[in-house]
Amino acid sequence: MAAKTRNITLSVPETLIRKAKVLAAQRETSVSRLLTEALVDLVAREEGYTQSQRRHLTLLRRGLRLETQGRASWTREAIHER
Repeated sequence: MAAKTRNITLSVPETLIRKAKVLAAQRETSVSRLLTEALVDLVAREEGYTQSQRRHLTLLRRGLRLETQGRASWTREAIHER
């Protein structure tokens, strides 16, 4: 079942409309479809960014267990030995 659609009114510069019509014709689609796809991509990226940000902030708050108990069992010299 297709999602319910709704018409909106946009104010877009005429030169951009002309270019969008040419692009839509080249892709054998409509300007409406181009805009819908662009909005779907934009929203998906933003939602993905927000989810990723939440996960990382949770990790930062919780902290990572490095199992060192605050002490390094190595020396700088040993790590950088050549």
